Amino acid sequence: MERIPITYNGYMTLKKELERLLSVERPKNIQAIEDARGHGDLSENAEFDAAKDRQGFLEGRISELQYKLSHMDIIDPEKVPKDRAVFGATVVLENIDTGEEVSYQLVGPDESNVEEGKISILSPLGKALVGKSPGSEVEVQTPGGRRCFELIEIL
Repeated sequence: MERIPITYNGYMTLKKELERLLSVERPKNIQAIEDARGHGDLSENAEFDAAKDRQGFLEGRISELQYKLSHMDIIDPEKVPKDRAVFGATVVLENIDTGEEVSYQLVGPDESNVEEGKISILSPLGKALVGKSPGSEVEVQTPGGRRCFELIEIL
């Protein structure tokens, strides 16, 4: 059984999504199915088909979230080592070519969001950084080409 690392905030976000799907979205969809059934012939009822499609999506997402939440290990970023890049660590990188500095927190795939400065440990950059110490250089293939970074600091 594979354990999935996640931060507390990421865990709570997924848990709230699951609660919303179970308590709001699923009952609303059940009502939509009942309303569509009331319109008669189901073979030509687009509302019924759409509600059944939505039901399939909702049940799939509910099942996925229940599985993930039951297999997650909550990691406290404050307790991770600061001598190397690991899950939960915030790293400061310098683009060697441009001198631009960026900061990212290494998180799991379910909570990655580049706009918020969170990248997945499974992304190309995340994989290249894991285990590195300040002063290390990493080279990553990005959609825009090869990029070289120096790991300046781990916060």
